This record gives sequence, structure tokens and C-alpha cells, in this order.
Amino acid sequence: MSRAIETIRNIGIIAHIDAGKTTTTERILYYSGASHSMGDVDHGNTTTDFDPEESARGITIYSAAVTCKWKDTTINIIDTPGHVDFTAEVERSLRVLDGGVVIFSAVEGVEAQSETVWRQADKYKVPRICFINKMDRIGAEFDRTLNEIKNRLHANPVPVVIPIGSGTPPKADPLTGVIDLIAMKALYFDFDQKGKVFREEEIPAAMKDDAELWRGNLIDAVTMIDDALMEKYLETSELTADEIRAALRTATIAGKIQPTLTGTSKNYMGVQPLLDAVTYYLPSPLDRPPLVGPHPNANKGEHTRPPTVEDPFAALVFKIVADQHADLCFLRIYSGKLNSGVRMLNPRTGKKELVGQLWHIQADSREKIEGDAAQKIEADTVEAGDIVGVVGLKEVVTGDTLCDPNQPILLESITFPEPVISMSVEPESSAERKKLVDVMQRLQKQDPTFSAKINEETGQTIISGMGELHLEIICKRMQRDFGVKVRVHKPRVSYRETIRDAVKVTGEFDRQLAGVNQFARVMLTVEPYEGTEPLVVENKMQQGKLPRELTAALEQSVMDEAKGGGIVGYPLMKMRFRITDVETRQGETTEVAIRAAAADAVRQSLQRGGIVLLEPVMKLEVVTPDEYLGSIQSDLNARRAMIVNTERRGPVMALEAHAPLSQMFGYSNQVRSLSQGRAAYSMEPLQYAPAPPDVLEAMMG
Repeated sequence: MSRAIETIRNIGIIAHIDAGKTTTTERILYYSGASHSMGDVDHGNTTTDFDPEESARGITIYSAAVTCKWKDTTINIIDTPGHVDFTAEVERSLRVLDGGVVIFSAVEGVEAQSETVWRQADKYKVPRICFINKMDRIGAEFDRTLNEIKNRLHANPVPVVIPIGSGTPPKADPLTGVIDLIAMKALYFDFDQKGKVFREEEIPAAMKDDAELWRGNLIDAVTMIDDALMEKYLETSELTADEIRAALRTATIAGKIQPTLTGTSKNYMGVQPLLDAVTYYLPSPLDRPPLVGPHPNANKGEHTRPPTVEDPFAALVFKIVADQHADLCFLRIYSGKLNSGVRMLNPRTGKKELVGQLWHIQADSREKIEGDAAQKIEADTVEAGDIVGVVGLKEVVTGDTLCDPNQPILLESITFPEPVISMSVEPESSAERKKLVDVMQRLQKQDPTFSAKINEETGQTIISGMGELHLEIICKRMQRDFGVKVRVHKPRVSYRETIRDAVKVTGEFDRQLAGVNQFARVMLTVEPYEGTEPLVVENKMQQGKLPRELTAALEQSVMDEAKGGGIVGYPLMKMRFRITDVETRQGETTEVAIRAAAADAVRQSLQRGGIVLLEPVMKLEVVTPDEYLGSIQSDLNARRAMIVNTERRGPVMALEAHAPLSQMFGYSNQVRSLSQGRAAYSMEPLQYAPAPPDVLEAMMG
């Protein structure tokens, strides 16, 4: 059914684990009428956590797409994971969203993963609103959480809703409702009706002064950004609700302000004002800049795709769900329209893909898209602004573009972090081996941070991912969803190699092959390198030194050999290869000779540059009651961790450390033991850094 694009909101609900994302989504679906019963994380029956592992663990693993309507607005929601092992789910969701709702716990405040998702949203310039949740809990502090958002995230949160009471002693006024600072009304939610019914009243006398003060701050924030509004306010001392909301919307879309609301999703307070804020302040697809991308043929320049139905079709595949019957691909449609049964171009492969069925996704149920005959909209059509599921695509991977074959464009893909942990798996019988290979390929299509390869020497299958939990869940999926029985071995660290010193080397190939002499000599300068790419190959040869096809073969050969791994066998990184010169002989220098000489030069550089083993270092945050801080610090020191910051957050202490992953296996059990189960931690990849010499010595034997 066709929808006016200005009434669409494509939003993500993002936050640290256990801040209340899934609970908030359940309330949104219930209040908007998209679901008729309200699920509960504690009972394992939520709409978006449909995977058995999610229900069992009470966390979100796979981003689920759900659609609902609030008043005249269609809201496509992506409920994303909070656990750092599944950060790729957040990354690919943010790439295609127009706006975000960031949820913070009023007790824990800004946590480690809150910072991570905020940075990811900054990267994609996603406008945000904030929701300070759990205001009914003991230890909840609205002001402290607001200040942490300002100071730790360098943000500009502007409250438009404040709490009436909180769960914090010594105030001990229970949370009874919220105050809308724009309408200047108190809102009270009926607990017995699960918050679906609420009433609007005058602000309590005891809260009048506080409300006026907060409203003054709100007026200051919008008038500082809008000069015309400032002039009007100075003249009349009054602004209408519509004027304030319009100014907030403009500032939010520009990334200058984050309207902030509060409540408690679990106890049904404050979710309807949050839905209103999504419609008021977050952008529609029309409010976002048009997409710009190159033509697949680099000589044909760049093209623009405004978010209109009239422009040529362009969409991004941002997620693939592997299913036993057929893969389901999630598409964000940026321009044009898409009908089922047509063929669209994948510019990465140069092939056309047949679009089978089109679906709006309601978590794990699929609501077939049907045209509305009354409006004469063609059946099975989706349009610019939509997020939909497609069945039938064969050779796409996450990050691929689909576009009109007659008007091709290549949209910017999605980049993902490299896996940091590996383990070996093997099928329980030889009959299962081929099945295992097929399942690995499907899971790699679905999850770009998961990789699998077969060790040619041992025959073992090595799987790699972002953390212990990530790989544990992958293995359970293999067995539960695909029926592959595997034996799993202990996880191990994914090391990398680099060189210590810059070296100049000459690689040579000079021998007879099939009675013909072949010769090439390649000169390289190889050095340690700190940049965004793990490996860089630069051509510094004199122009015209080699024919174009041999130059391309030389550059590719250096990169291929570098990607083959280092002395110990781990992938190389943090290295730059400069091709400085080449020697040739008339009639003897062939592509085979060039490739062999390049490979020889790369091998020499590794032997002479001094191998350095790099280990993944994790950013760790532990939040603990005071009495366990000393024991936790001592344990971290024994794990070679470097403690970089300790700060108080309300009733608890937060400790930040950088720790080698090799020392952190089993840490979840240890930190629970040290704190009697009261400490919590999160861990995410930070960087690769040199490992102690004894680790390399042990590997070299």
C-alpha cells in the first residue's frame, strides 16, 4: 500500500544491554495497535526477540524489523542488540536508518555500549532522541544521567519531558507520572490498563517551579539555534507549542539537539510521549540528504538518488537472514519503486537478481504486501522510504546495492570490524562435512563479522567471530536451525603479524620454464604503517616502466602474497608495501615472472623486517559496588590489564581497562564470583597491540 513518504519514520532503538530496548519496543507495538498482547523479556515472550537463544538469555541478538502506525505516521522500527558481540547488527541497522531512539538506564547512566552505539550513530550522522528509562528504580537519577549524556557523549540533550518523582532515596517520592514541558501538563498513566489509558492534568503545585525552570532551559536551547524564534520570544515572551516543536525538529535533524524524554517502560509510563516525539522530531526519508554514489563504470562519474518514487530504483541490502527454505534479504529502498517478479542489477557482481516475494516484516511473522485496489496501487509494490524483506535473491551479500539496470549506481557499502576470536569445529561424522560447509557459507552471508575457513594442514574448520558469546550462539544455530552436529573445541585468540623495522628488498625470478627463460626483478620498500587499512600497496615506480597489464599484475601479486599470512601463519596488518622499481628483459619478462618475483620480495621483507606478533586488546568496563572494587582490580592486574579510569556513578564504581583478549577467557564467571554476582561488565575490541615476546617464542617453538 502506498504511503506518503513524509509520514514514514525509519528508526532504530539502540542502547547498552539491559537498558530496556526490547521492553520499550513491546510497549510501542502494544500502544500503537501492532500487537494485541504485551510481551515481557522476563517471561521470554517478546515480539522482537523471537529467536530461542534470545528468549532464553533475555537479550536481543538479531536486529528485528517491525512496523507500526502512530496517529498518521508509519514507523519502521529496528530493535537492535546491546551486547558488544553483536555490534555488527547495530552497525548495519544504523547505515540504513533515518533516526534513532537511544535508551539509557537512569540507574546505570551512560554505559560502555551506550558510548559505542553513540559513536556509530555519529559516523552515519543519524539524528537522535533520548529516553531515560527505569526512573522508578532505586538509584535512578534523571539529572545525573542527563549530565553523563552531555559530558561523556559530547551531546546536547534537551529535556522535553521530566519525571514526577523517582526511585532515588532520600527523595523517595515514587515515580507517579511525567510532565510535558511543551504543553506544560502532567501526564498520569493507568497501571491497571497497562498504561494504554492516561490522563492529562495540571502540574502539581510542588513541581510548578521545577517545571518552569526546565521549560526555560528548553526555550533557551531552541532560541539559541533559531534567530527568528529568538526575536519573537524577546518581543512577546511567548512561543506556541507548534513553534517549539518545529524548531526542535530542525535542530534535531541537523544534529544540534537531542530531545530527551523519560519514564519507565516496564511499568508503562512515558512511552506515548516518546512515540509522539518520534513523529515530531525524527526525520522522514525526505529530510535526509539524497544518496550519492558512483556509476559502476568509474569513468561515468557520480549519480544522485533523491528519495522519490519518480527517480530510478536504488536500494541497499543491509541484512540477510539464513533460513532452511530461502534466505530473507532486508532492503532499505532509497529511491524509485520495486515490483515483485522483476530483475534488478547487483553492480558488485554485474548480474541481475530476480526479486521474488516482497514482505513487510513483523518480527518473525511476514505480512505479505498487497496493493490497495481503492487507490489503484499495483499489488506487490514497495516504494522509496520503505524497509522490506525480499525472498528470491541468490548472490547478494550484506552491503550490496540493487538498482535499475538502465540507471546503475553503487551505494556506499557497510564496513565491519575484523573477528578477534576463533575456535575449531568439526562434524561428528564424515557424512556431515559437506552439510557443515554449506551451513558455514550461509551463515557468513548473514553475519559479516563471522568467518569460517578450513585449515589445509589439519583439515579442521576454524570459525572466527567477535566474542565467546557470538561463537557459542553460532554453534547452537548450526545444530538447532540446520541440524548439523558438530564438536566444538576451546576458543583461541586471532593474532596478527607485522614487522618491526622498515626494509628494502629485491625479489627475483630467473629460471627456465618449459624451455623458455623467464626473468623479473622487483624492488620493494616495506615498513610498519598506522592507517585505516590493514595492508597498503603503493606503486612508486617511474611511469611507463611496465605495460599497464603487467603493472596491475605486479600490484595484485604483492597484495595477494601479503594476504597469504606471515611467518607464524597469522594474517598481516599495519604494513605498507611500496613498489619502487622493477627490472625486465626483452622477451623474458612475463606475468608469471613478475608474480613470482613479487612473492619472493614480500617473503624476504617478512624475514628481514623482524616479526612482531599483535594480539587483540579489548576495552573493558566493569561496574561494581564499592566493596568488590579492590578484588576486581587485583584480578585485572593479574590478567595484564591496564586500568585507565575509575569513576563513581551514583551508588556504584565504574572501572575502565584495556586488557589482552587472551587473558579474558572465562572472565564472566570470575567477575561474578569476585562480586557475589553483583558486578556487571562489557567488553569490545579496541585495537591490536604487540604481544609479549614470550608468546611469540612459544609459537615459534
